Amino acid sequence: MRVSDILKVKGSALFTVTPDTLLQDAINSMAEHDIGSLVVMEYGDLVGMLTFREIILTLRTNSGIVGSNTIRKVMDDHPLTCTPETEVNEVRRMMLERHARYLPVLENRTLMGVISFYDVARAVVEEQGFENRMLKAYIRDWPEQEEQEQVR
Repeated sequence: MRVSDILKVKGSALFTVTPDTLLQDAINSMAEHDIGSLVVMEYGDLVGMLTFREIILTLRTNSGIVGSNTIRKVMDDHPLTCTPETEVNEVRRMMLERHARYLPVLENRTLMGVISFYDVARAVVEEQGFENRMLKAYIRDWPEQEEQEQVR
């Protein structure tokens, strides 16, 4: 399974901001859309990611106040990325190694989507469920003649 398979199921909704967006506006947008990350774009290029992690660190540093900070001051400016052709097992490894919960998906320099750890876990569970159903159907439909020959 590839990242492109996850994106097909997930849909194409993208939420982006610029680095000069106020952090408070980004927080409001994330709450309104019930999302855990925003892709930071500037002049058509990915320049960072803003996730709950950066927001929480900012709140801790500033005694619970976001103030007039812009995203540029707090964003992850070197986010981990993948391509639509990246295998899901590779994505799982990458996310676990870097403790990344969200990965922008880039094809060349074009943003194709964002996948979350939840998206990856759901895809793996669904794939395993499909394989289990196929194996159970295969076993249930086992031809009697082959079964009798194997007993002998």
